[in-house]
Parts: sequence; structure tokens; C-alpha cells
Amino acid sequence: MDRRVVITGIGMVTPLGVGKEAFAEALWQGRTGIGEIAAFSTDGLGSHLGGEVRAFSARDFISVKNLRKMDRLSAMATASCRMALDDAGIGIDPANRDRIGIVMGTAYGNTEDKVQSARVLFTEGPGRVSPIHVPNTVMNAPAGYASIELGFRGVNTTVNHQAVSAETAIAYGAMEIRRGAAEVILAGGGEILSPFFYEALDRFRALSPVGGGAEGARPFDRLRNGPVLGEGCGMVCLEAADAARERGATVYAEVTGWGLGSSPAPATAWPADPRGFLLTLERTFRMAGAAPKEIDLIGAAANGGCALDALEAAAYERLFSDAKDRPLITALKGATGEIFASGGIRAAALALSLREGIVPPVVGLREPLCGLPFVCGDFRRKTITKALLSGISFGGTYGCLVLEGDRGKRAA
Repeated sequence: MDRRVVITGIGMVTPLGVGKEAFAEALWQGRTGIGEIAAFSTDGLGSHLGGEVRAFSARDFISVKNLRKMDRLSAMATASCRMALDDAGIGIDPANRDRIGIVMGTAYGNTEDKVQSARVLFTEGPGRVSPIHVPNTVMNAPAGYASIELGFRGVNTTVNHQAVSAETAIAYGAMEIRRGAAEVILAGGGEILSPFFYEALDRFRALSPVGGGAEGARPFDRLRNGPVLGEGCGMVCLEAADAARERGATVYAEVTGWGLGSSPAPATAWPADPRGFLLTLERTFRMAGAAPKEIDLIGAAANGGCALDALEAAAYERLFSDAKDRPLITALKGATGEIFASGGIRAAALALSLREGIVPPVVGLREPLCGLPFVCGDFRRKTITKALLSGISFGGTYGCLVLEGDRGKRAA
């Protein structure tokens, strides 16, 4: 249980770009991946913006034979897994495939095929439901397709934990490596935009512009009025540090601690009191052997929602009230939109910040809601040794990770 776990590969399909390089370039420059929805009509709805994946060719990553059967989320997940393995320099062969696995996080899965299958079932009868669509409705379809396409046979699990699904998946994957059940785990998560899902959230008044004002994603901003919905997938390659050292692998960061928690809240709302989140942070720091004052950077969960952002900001103000140097705070969802299982994408962004010493700005933030050290405007250059990834879900569910990069750029 004392094996170290490191991130040696990154793969992503996001509104900011496909692949590590395109994503990082957009990230550092403070670009946004949010725009008018192009994939389907939003006529008659109150919201029209989304963080769409626009430049993704699944054929570049997946065999035609398998791609014909895949849904969109499975294709994004499989491509992300391939990119993460390639980035880590890991090839799958008979000697290692039984020790390589996947833990995929998703809050809602392939909503498009689910709705299509249900529509046909109730309007035309069960005999008309496509046998290709049915397997794609299960939550584990993306992880299953990734293992089929790439050929690994280790741990294969899907985590469904609302908006902290991917953070939980990374913690689960790290535990599998720590206990010796695997040498490599692909962990992260993703979601898709679909007409039904978008319209449902719009009808529930869960998207910007809640209560009026200009539509847009504005994490931690005084004028925030709800999140913008996004899509994408991010997977990190978790590896035992000793194995990474033996093969001379480049290391982005070490996963040193994680914590899960909850507090009472309505199923579709956030708690007003930050104590449950603070207890989760306490567990996370304890496992990582780190004090709050040692954290240099926070990758926040804020998405422009009125209650979520206020809850998170209040927790940080309380946690760092006595700190002389408070950590910088950034939030990715202003650039990508709210991708509910976004923890893999956000963990990759933190890992890149640890390695490169660059902190991206909070896109959309103009008037901070409080005096915390948010990164506004342009990126910052800063040596980062420890970073916190915060995950907060409606219903009062939390999942947090500490990533560490001060042990050098190679596994040691």
C-alpha cells in the first residue's frame, strides 16, 4: 500500500482542442472553447451556448471495424486512452496487457443513444430497437470499447458519481496501483452534449442565463448566472513510480493523496455550509501528508453557478484565513463549460501546470466575488510543488486530489 503513483501520460478530446499540445496552447493563452451550439438547434430554449468538441476525427485513433459500433462518448474515451498511452510511451503486448486497466468516470454516459433507444422502444416497439445502440446505453460502454480497441485486459471499471465521477475514478485507479492490482491504469472521465440532455437542463433552469443577464460561463465572478454545458473526455495514465523509473518515463506529477466526502443537500443543489467540503479537504491533505499552507495552486470546481462558486470560495477563505501566502486559484470550466465528469481534463491541466510552471487564467472572470488570489486576465508563471484538484457535485458530494511535482521530472 506504499507504492507511489505517478502520471506519465495525458490524452484528451476537449472544446479547447484534441491532444495535449493543442489543449495546452489554448489553455495558456486563455482561449475559450465555448460558442453557439452547432450540432443541434437550440431554437425555443433559453440557452444557446456550449463547449462543443469540434475538431475531432475518431478515425485518427480507432480502427474502422470497432469505430462502426461506437457511440460518441466511447470514441472520445478510446481516443483519449490511446493518446495517454502513446504519451506515456507504453505499448500493449501479451507481456503487459493483463496489468493494464481502465477506470472511467461519467455522470450521465451516452445520453444520445439512450434517448434514441427509448424513443424507438415506446413508439415502434422493442423489435425495432437497434441491436447496435443497446450496448452503447450502458455506462461501461466507453471503458469496454477502449479495452477492446487497445487490447488491455486488466481492471475495467466505470464510476458513476455525479460531478465528481472522474476525480473518484482517478482515486480508484491510484488505489489499484498502490495495492499491486495493476501496473498501469487509464483514469479520468467524460460526457457528451446531446439535444435531450441540453434541453432537459435548460428546462430545469440549470444553465446560464439563470435569472437574466448575458449568457456565459463566469466562474467566481460577481455577475455569474449559471454554468454553460460542455462535453469532452480526459484520461491520465497512472503508473507505479518504480516501473516508470525503470523505463525512464517522463513524469508529469505524483498523485499523493485523495479524499471523498459528502454533506446534506438537495439532490439538485449544493449545501450552503462549506463544512462538508472542508472535512473532505482535511482527509485529502492528511493522506497526502501535506498542510494547506504547502498548496501552491488550486484547480477549482467552480462553473459559474451562483451557489457552487459561493460555497467553494467560502471554504477557501476559511481554510486559508491565516495563511501568509495563499495559493493561486484557477478554474477550467470558464473555458470548457461544465463537463460533469471533468476531473480527468482538469487533473491533466494541473499536471501540465506542475510540469511547465504555468498557471492558466480563469476565462470569463472579470469581477471576482471576493479577495482570493484568482488568476485573471493572463497566465502566471510560478514554480508549483503541490496542487489541489477540487471536485464538488450537486447533492453535496466531494472528491479531491493532491498532485505533487517537486520530486523532479522523472520518477525517483
